[in-house]
Amino acid sequence: MAEAAPYSRIAVLGAGAWGTALALAALAAGRETILWARGAALADTIRATRTTPFLPGIALPDALHATSDLSEAAQAAALLLAVPAQVLGAFAAALAPAPGTPLVICAKGIEQGTGRLMDEVLLAARPDAVPAILSGPSFARDVARGLPTAVTIAAKGDVAARLQASLSSPSFRPYASDDLTGVALGGAAKNVYAIACGVVEGMGLGENARAALLARSFAELGRLGEALGARRDTLMGLSGLGDLVLSATSRSSRNFSFGADLGAGRPVAELCAPGTPLAEGVATAPALVARARAAGVELPIAEAVADLLAGTLSLGEAVMRLMTRRLRTE
Repeated sequence: MAEAAPYSRIAVLGAGAWGTALALAALAAGRETILWARGAALADTIRATRTTPFLPGIALPDALHATSDLSEAAQAAALLLAVPAQVLGAFAAALAPAPGTPLVICAKGIEQGTGRLMDEVLLAARPDAVPAILSGPSFARDVARGLPTAVTIAAKGDVAARLQASLSSPSFRPYASDDLTGVALGGAAKNVYAIACGVVEGMGLGENARAALLARSFAELGRLGEALGARRDTLMGLSGLGDLVLSATSRSSRNFSFGADLGAGRPVAELCAPGTPLAEGVATAPALVARARAAGVELPIAEAVADLLAGTLSLGEAVMRLMTRRLRTE
């Protein structure tokens, strides 16, 4: 079988830690790479100092072209959308890419108000889009440092294989898939369950409790995935179980850290104050629960997280609710 032809020019739209890390991965794979920053000041800083405040200590190669001109960046052969999940739709609608340009979603979440997965958000904003999703266990700093990382890229037709060829290097290994639903769902749900596991850590409930919660979280993900048409092998893979394990067991995860601080008694308002790190699971939790209810699927752990965040459930009540549910088989 002939090897897929890579896209020659990649633009990463969003110059936060994750977007910058992906731009470095594209450069390492041999692609001409553009990094778009929302503000001219950040683009100027990157060009002048070859550093970014989002990845302290990481040197940015001269070959990385930084710009704040969105129309310039949007002319690349493939666009990686590294913007927050809740603004993806509006951002995609404002783009003017060439017809047939893959739009690769690099955000993980579910849209508030609509319950749409990220690929559904993109297609609602741009029905003509060629959607793709990049997701998996991938902390930005490890990717930026060139440490071994494997992810999933989902798209239809030959797009996934071409993106795989475009981003593959000895330190960054993408696996191709055509299951956009499974990849989008796994990336979104894991943030909610990472908050739950962080709460267990913060409350000092022990490793037994965290392991049990992690296993039952994956069971919830599997039930919802089946209802939405995701493939079980996708959820068992990098973008499902792999991402869940990483995010739900490490303080480097913003969602796990958020949950740990919540479990230790810090109020939600303080943890969500302006200037604090964005934990996508906060916005995703109620949207995940709403989507599951619409599909007729019960998610007790996700529901407890959503109620904790809404302030309608205390930490102690959340534990009691989960531990005193009706006994059942696994």
